[in-house]
Amino acid sequence: IPSVSSIVPESCLLIVVGLLVGGLIKGVGEKPPILKSDIFFLFLLPPIILDAGYFLPLRPFTENLGTILIFAVVGTLWNAFFLGGLMYAVCQLGGPGLNHIGLLANLLFGSIISAVDPVAVLAVFEEIHINELLHILVFGESLLNDAVTVVLYHLFEEFANFEQVTILDIILGFLSFFVVSLGGVLVGVIYGVIAAFTSRFTSHIRVIEPLFVFLYSYMAYLSAELFHLSGIMALIAAGVVMRPYVEANISHKSHTTIKYFLKMWSSVSETLIFIFLGVSTVAGHHYWNWTFVISTLFFCLIARVLGVLVLTWFINKFRIVKLTPKDQFIIAYGGLRGAIAFSLGYLLDYEHFSMRDMFLTAIITVIFFTVFVQGMTIRPLVDLLAVKKKQETKRSINEEIHTQFLDHLLTGIEDICGHYGHHHWKDKLNRFNKKYVKKCLIAGERSKEPQLIAFYHKMEMKQAIELVESGGIGKIPSAVSTVSIQNINPQTLPLERVLPALSKDKEEEIRKILRTNLQKTRQRLRSYNRHTLVADPYEEAWNQMLLRRQKARQLEQKMNNYLTVPAHRVDSPTMSRARIGSDPLAYEPKEDSENLPIITIDPASPQSPESVDLMSEEPKGCSGLPPSPEEDEEGLVMRVKEPSSPGTDDVFTPGTSDSPSNQRMLRCLSDPGPRPEPEEGEPFIPKGQ
Repeated sequence: IPSVSSIVPESCLLIVVGLLVGGLIKGVGEKPPILKSDIFFLFLLPPIILDAGYFLPLRPFTENLGTILIFAVVGTLWNAFFLGGLMYAVCQLGGPGLNHIGLLANLLFGSIISAVDPVAVLAVFEEIHINELLHILVFGESLLNDAVTVVLYHLFEEFANFEQVTILDIILGFLSFFVVSLGGVLVGVIYGVIAAFTSRFTSHIRVIEPLFVFLYSYMAYLSAELFHLSGIMALIAAGVVMRPYVEANISHKSHTTIKYFLKMWSSVSETLIFIFLGVSTVAGHHYWNWTFVISTLFFCLIARVLGVLVLTWFINKFRIVKLTPKDQFIIAYGGLRGAIAFSLGYLLDYEHFSMRDMFLTAIITVIFFTVFVQGMTIRPLVDLLAVKKKQETKRSINEEIHTQFLDHLLTGIEDICGHYGHHHWKDKLNRFNKKYVKKCLIAGERSKEPQLIAFYHKMEMKQAIELVESGGIGKIPSAVSTVSIQNINPQTLPLERVLPALSKDKEEEIRKILRTNLQKTRQRLRSYNRHTLVADPYEEAWNQMLLRRQKARQLEQKMNNYLTVPAHRVDSPTMSRARIGSDPLAYEPKEDSENLPIITIDPASPQSPESVDLMSEEPKGCSGLPPSPEEDEEGLVMRVKEPSSPGTDDVFTPGTSDSPSNQRMLRCLSDPGPRPEPEEGEPFIPKGQ
């Protein structure tokens, strides 16, 4: 029923199925099975975590690792202690039924219920297709908070048996967090390296290659749980470490087997977990206390919202891409609880925790509320808030190459600045990986790089074999040499060859080879930073010379803009009479010379040092003097403006057009140029009008 599945998440439907199955079993008089913690932790949880760790999007995970760790560690600690403290206060004020519950029992309950569940988050977030950043933040938090949950759970469980808790016990409990988390990661890395090394020698037995991946991953989980370390952290570390080396060694069919078997296995586990949750709800013993259950639900929501708001305010001070209020709402709203909390509550024994049934009832209520209410409403809220969705299309090879290029560029910038950021350390890790680790863990030529040419030869050989098998060159005699085969006319081949369509897996393999080969970075011989660069003694002199050249060029450009036509040299009266005497006809006055426009030049700021000598072009006869014959010939004449004083030269006399309001700075071209816009200056109006 598509209309139902589009509204209700799959996890909710599975819980409903479990409730119905449990009710049916109870209705016929049988005892329904309960989800036992051993079955959950040993068989149902590992496939889901391995699937998540093996196919973890490593780049967004590492880029946001700081944010994820703050949410996972600080956020979970805040939730546990805030919730435990408030629930202790509720128990003290809640009447006779709750007075016997002590502080340690409430803190233990808070540590169980505070952790975000990876199974529930995966089930809901995979369906709403939220953008990669929000998905990795919430999902990464749900994966990494396992270490905090395990430590707090075992810590408070042990403290509950103590008569008195000392400061030394608290310090040891704090240190145990680092042992549990880092120990789990170390166990996972060791098994991941062993799995990668083993896959180097499986080229002759391809059938059992997928088995090694599952075997070593499960061994990592069991080894971590054996020593009370974080099994989830061990599985994630094992999957992340082994994947690049294992995929380089195993065959394509083995890769496909691992991919689909993990997806199928995790899907089956997820289905069983949610169905068992429904069945266990019907089958289990419950003790309902309104005050305790409602307070738990309310304080869970309050603690989550406050924790996300405060931590995001702190995180945004250091993030380049800030978390917006919409992002904060989705992170707070996506804190779903699930079967891990139920199983941890089920593990409590009656001897030390007589209130176990009430704890389980409150845990199931919180799980149902988060999965049903928040899980069902998060999709319409994402649409309502217009939160960015996940891009379904894969990035093109062009985008991936440019991403790699920018990584190398940022690494170089960090080296020059002497700043060791995460690009620098990522580059160091990649170099160490290529130089040493790949040679040990990857077999044959692939340890260097998968070669494009080798892949091309492989494709050519495959195509030739298919051609021979199809009978395309069956008529060629066996005695013909290789050279003569190349010279045979192509008419022997089929006229229309249908190119086989590439499967998605083959296309992905080609994309991977292209991605790792199309962008080769030039290895630098030595690293430079600002502390090792030697100062050039002539650098200051060169800088001064360049500045002088630049100023000279700018001044020359300004002068060219102002004086693109040279000023006409003013002749003396003797020279003017000599010119008229030599050629009277050339200097005969023209009829319309009185209607010529006046062009006046006014620098933008006459007081500025860049101002130039003022030029004036006037029509003949407008200056109060008789026009000279040479002016009649030349039309518009440029004259140097002399200072206006009683003893001015007889060639130029200041007129009415010299007032500051009429002087406008125009380009001094040989022709007046296009008519300026009205707002730029007054239009050219002939003097006579």
